Amino acid sequence: MQRILVCDDDHEIVEAISIYLTGEGFKVLPAYDGAEALEIMEETPVDLLIVDVMMPGLDGIRTTRQVREKSSIPIIILSAKSEDNDKILGLNIGADDYLTKPFNPLELVARVKSQLRRYTELGNVDSRDNQHLYSVGDLVINDETKEVQVSGNTVKLTPIEYNILLLLVKNAGKVFSIDEIYEKIWNEEAIGADNTVAVHIRHIREKIEINPKEPRYLKVVWGVGYKVEKKP
Repeated sequence: MQRILVCDDDHEIVEAISIYLTGEGFKVLPAYDGAEALEIMEETPVDLLIVDVMMPGLDGIRTTRQVREKSSIPIIILSAKSEDNDKILGLNIGADDYLTKPFNPLELVARVKSQLRRYTELGNVDSRDNQHLYSVGDLVINDETKEVQVSGNTVKLTPIEYNILLLLVKNAGKVFSIDEIYEKIWNEEAIGADNTVAVHIRHIREKIEINPKEPRYLKVVWGVGYKVEKKP
């Protein structure tokens, strides 16, 4: 049974989320502040974290940042604000997805399943296929071990970042629009996806590029989208 850690200082929200997720067969671990969530993760394996941004004490942003230092599990942030700044900040420090309060519990359940499916696929190894290596210059992706290296150094990516980079490297030279990237990676219609994709692209660049402001690999094609150069 997969374990979902739900962290929010509003007990009613935690209880409501728990009811829906438990009904879908998940085990829910409740926490009411960031410090408590981190303590639970030290003691118990967790498959996905749902965390509220605005909490007293250790808030959701700092909690996410600390989790990312040790784990690549999917993280969904909840925010009472509709401003893009909250969403971008959350994605920037390592969250995989976000929902703005009030939200439809069924949408949250769908996003949880989607993130877990993507994370599980990222961790799976298919030993029947030996053709797992994709490379562009000094950038190498081993899709068997799900490992990314640049100039021999291992780069740690979140599942979303990995899948975006794999898509672009597999199709090196091809330009993908923001909507195309979003729909292929998130498997849902791209509505207002610009900021979401842009944040993940920037995060990838910060990890694989020597100078993210002058990228060697991941290039923007102004007015069109993004691509990975065939010969950087």
